Amino acid sequence: MMEEKIIVAEHVTKTFPKVVAVNNLSFEVSRETCFGVLGPNGAGKSTLMRIIYAKCVRDKSRADRLRIFGYDPNEQELAIKYYSGVVPQDNNLDEELNVIQNLMIYSKFYRIPAGVARERIAYLLDFLELTEKAGARITELSGGMKRRLVIARALINNPQLLILDEPTTGLDPQVRHLIWDKLRLLKKEGTTILLTTHYMEEAFQICDSVMIMHKGQRIIEGPPRQLLRKNIERFVLEVFDASSLADKLAEAAQKQIRIDRSQQVTLLFSDNLDNLKALAGSLARGNYYLRETNLEDVFLKATGRGLNETQ
Repeated sequence: MMEEKIIVAEHVTKTFPKVVAVNNLSFEVSRETCFGVLGPNGAGKSTLMRIIYAKCVRDKSRADRLRIFGYDPNEQELAIKYYSGVVPQDNNLDEELNVIQNLMIYSKFYRIPAGVARERIAYLLDFLELTEKAGARITELSGGMKRRLVIARALINNPQLLILDEPTTGLDPQVRHLIWDKLRLLKKEGTTILLTTHYMEEAFQICDSVMIMHKGQRIIEGPPRQLLRKNIERFVLEVFDASSLADKLAEAAQKQIRIDRSQQVTLLFSDNLDNLKALAGSLARGNYYLRETNLEDVFLKATGRGLNETQ
């Protein structure tokens, strides 16, 4: 259990009858870090999560090497589950039971003694700010409360690896930031986190490293700030109606300004802020937005702005 690399994946492939969901994918996750997996719908993120959690590695999957905690999922599936906690996309809670009963039943899967389980549950409800809802039925909880309860359930066995599959989708900003704070605390306490998300700001805030996938393959990987520095210009001018800029685009290209056109917006990228300010000066107020680039810009550059057939 002293492996420095919690996950080592080399050339992992997972196929379905009509699609290759994960295609020759290699990556590593170090102990006590948060590793983020980003990608459009259909990129293979959730399939990868299931492979890591030993759900489908045997079925039409192959890998030169796949180890979690040093264990082989084909041979030591239960050991991997014992040291892991999983937050799936769906809030698959038992609606016939209340909050504490949901957690108590889950604790039995890990053979946690009842007294220890009650102490652990009290701590987790306090940690995720759910103590006042301890006796509430699941149907009485808000969406954010249900999501926090699913996270509490995943932490019942004090896992060394926490796998989160889009944990904050559909939640309001207050709940999302609360969950981010809790994930940072868990990482400080030694928990390794594997995260999939559609929120680029979420990945930027809590991930030590991110991998961007597209059509089952790894496109780029690295620390978020490094990806920004190496893969995108520092600034972008978003122009909502570029007709008044048409005669200046050729000149812009000569000033090392990269032009990217989406359906409705023209984006001009540059490391030179003054050049973008000069272009913005010729535009009507409200017709542009000048800002620093972010991880979402890197994501869209890597995967494209168009929708693929799975979205």
